[in-house]
Amino acid sequence: MSTEAPVAVVTGGARRLGRHLCTTLAARGYDVVILYRSSEEAAHALEQQIVATGRRARAQSVDVGVEPQVADAFAEIARMEGRVDLLVNNVGNYNPQDITDLNPAVWDATLATNLSGAYYCCFHALPLMLAQGNIINIGMAGLEGIRANVRGADYYVSKTGLLSLTRSLAVAYAGRNIRVNMVSPGQLDNSVDLPPPDEIGRTVPLGRAGELHDVAQAVEYLLDARYVTGANIDVAGGYRL
Repeated sequence: MSTEAPVAVVTGGARRLGRHLCTTLAARGYDVVILYRSSEEAAHALEQQIVATGRRARAQSVDVGVEPQVADAFAEIARMEGRVDLLVNNVGNYNPQDITDLNPAVWDATLATNLSGAYYCCFHALPLMLAQGNIINIGMAGLEGIRANVRGADYYVSKTGLLSLTRSLAVAYAGRNIRVNMVSPGQLDNSVDLPPPDEIGRTVPLGRAGELHDVAQAVEYLLDARYVTGANIDVAGGYRL
């Protein structure tokens, strides 16, 4: 059942930033496929919220770190929606452990979800993309300069790899007019390790935490910027400059 409206697929779409991006995209006229792993109640509540606005939405459970599940999910998207115009790889494991305490199982899970999972989704979404399709990967601020990151090293490594993947895909699929970019948030107001308000100015030059609409604004810019591909936009208020 192909739809005439553009279709956006958002991983980790049920909560937090993913949820905000889903509602933003629906407001822009996209039908939305909400991919989630465990937040079933939140995913279906969001589905109903978007449908109430007159757009189509469908919540689908998948562990993006497991390739056969991703293959099945996109086979269902091919059957139900018939196309993918935008893929947002938003899902991300973040466990800010000191690297001296980092368990190999946690390392494997982070890399599987944040990096391999993004690749699996790209691999299965690209055959469903028409010309002028978009992939937007969600990274983290400060990826442009390799630096030590003792807490959350697994997350940092996964997002650095995702930036490299973003640029490789941007070049490889430019001939099909498919653009691949990255948006990299810094300290958001719902971050698990956000400093107190009176201290955030020490690390964020603009002096405040980022808000979800700040990230969505960058995503919307990339949707309209038809001559931008392979770019990484830090949405971080100067954090990690």
